[in-house]
Amino acid sequence: MEMNHYELTNLTTLKKGDIVKGKVIKIEDKQAIIDVGYKFDGILPIGEVSNIHIEKIEEAIQVGDELELKVLRINDEEKKLILSKRAVDREKAWKILQKRMDSNEVFEVKVAEIVKGGLLVDVGVRGFIPASLVGNHYIEDLSDFKGKTLRVKIVELNPEKNRVILSQKDVLEEEEKEKKKALFLKFHVGDITEGTVRKITDFGAFVDIGGIDGLVHISEISWDRVAKPSDLLKIGQKVKVKIIRLDPENEKISLSIKETEPSPWDKAMEILKINEIYRGTVKRLTSFGAFVEVLPGVEGLVHISQITNRHIGQPSEVLKAGQQVNVKVLDIDREKERLSLSIKEAEEKETKIEKIPSEYEKKDSGFTITLGDVIGDKLKEFKNLS
Repeated sequence: MEMNHYELTNLTTLKKGDIVKGKVIKIEDKQAIIDVGYKFDGILPIGEVSNIHIEKIEEAIQVGDELELKVLRINDEEKKLILSKRAVDREKAWKILQKRMDSNEVFEVKVAEIVKGGLLVDVGVRGFIPASLVGNHYIEDLSDFKGKTLRVKIVELNPEKNRVILSQKDVLEEEEKEKKKALFLKFHVGDITEGTVRKITDFGAFVDIGGIDGLVHISEISWDRVAKPSDLLKIGQKVKVKIIRLDPENEKISLSIKETEPSPWDKAMEILKINEIYRGTVKRLTSFGAFVEVLPGVEGLVHISQITNRHIGQPSEVLKAGQQVNVKVLDIDREKERLSLSIKEAEEKETKIEKIPSEYEKKDSGFTITLGDVIGDKLKEFKNLS
């Protein structure tokens, strides 16, 4: 049915269903008196003010407010004009809500009532925010939310069932995503920054680098072998980290603590010299040779042909893991971080074993790796043999 709309002027006729504009001139206990420009004032009952239950009319309207109202009943003889704000709001609301849902609009609502399982708001019709959609984590006690203004989006709209489901959680999560995207643009692979350890697991530690938690895998904590991340890190600890991988699409970032410090190879390149002899430890045996650790974390290959002057079928015939041996440095490949070593040439050459420079004495400085850290307990052996 087409509805007639009337401004606040001297109206001569009114009928049920008409839409009028009126001004609140008085508020009584359970009703408001409205001047609509008719020969007598209208009554707006408290039950026709809002789509949400209110205890007092002043919760929704004040004296002086201009309202758009629908005529529910009119009786000129009894001078009775019953009006409804709620009916007008409802008729407008569904169209507005549909547009907001279609455009994924974020808008503000004021919490009118706390009910079991969530919050009620007036959006022209009754809107419901389930407890699970109030925040980005579940909030059990919602009592503090009454009267608060929330930013929400529509997640379900069904006029036939008079259902409007709203979510603040969706808004907060999308804003968090946008914030993270902006942060990802700020960082680059290779950047070194400071972070705070937030969580420690068996496989590594999560470090906050200013709004983003990145993973420092256990293999990236130290150049030395790490049995448990908790052995070296504590919650709240400040650490220097290097960004080694960025995955903005999946919101993942990989960090390294050890790469902010010189590697054992960096220090080894300063110490080791071709044709010099060093004391080392056999770490692994293969069919083609033996890997000998000459400095902590620095291994070189002794090819099977460089183990002994006599013919052998397997390195295990003359060597075993953990054995101490003298090795001569045949070649250093700085780019590939490879050492070629010889046991037989070390035995042939009657020269003292190279002494490690004294300036590389070990110093305890947290995660800072000095050459002393690189050499570790082997330092005493070098000194004793020199």
